[in-house]
Amino acid sequence: MKNGTEQPQRKWWPPNRALRSLYDWTLHWADTRYGVAALAVVAFAESSFFLVPPDLLLIALGAGRPKRAFLFALVAMIFSVLGGLFGYLLGAMFMETVGNAIVNFYHLTEQFEWVSERYHEAAFWAVFTAGLTPIPYKVFTIAAGAVGISIPGFVMASILGRGLRFFAVGALLFFFGAPVRSFIDRYFDRLAILFTILLVGGFLLVKYAFH
Repeated sequence: MKNGTEQPQRKWWPPNRALRSLYDWTLHWADTRYGVAALAVVAFAESSFFLVPPDLLLIALGAGRPKRAFLFALVAMIFSVLGGLFGYLLGAMFMETVGNAIVNFYHLTEQFEWVSERYHEAAFWAVFTAGLTPIPYKVFTIAAGAVGISIPGFVMASILGRGLRFFAVGALLFFFGAPVRSFIDRYFDRLAILFTILLVGGFLLVKYAFH
């Protein structure tokens, strides 16, 4: 990935250097005996404060062991939902300190305020859609606690949204395996840009769907 033809492209897209480093650091766990544990930690953390989505590590693990892809998807879903509950706790009990610090760190204040307002109108579908799309899920989990939406409804929407997302990735890995990771490695810079576009598009989808 560090050949001469790719270096000029990264110079024109500085965010990719940091994202790539974080991506490589996350993926290196897949080559260790701690891969599944690392997937659980990343899935938990991403739902409340971490940047890298667990899908990347899920893909790396599934590419190496396609027959266990659905098991990896189940791990990602369970710990993502648990991490969502932790985000809920941060919003409910520590919003003025930790919650605001996380929101401000990722420059998501405007999105957080909008999400908080939408929870009064369609909380279940907002959480479900957020769990399914590239929208930073931490915004929704922290906001859910801040406004005090129903915990059972929050958990159910999280299970459905995150489950559908991770098991879709798991199915892709089960049937195609290693080529999926090779594709990501080869086209990482373009996929990073596409991910950003999808992130913005996903947020607009929720915004207008629940306006």
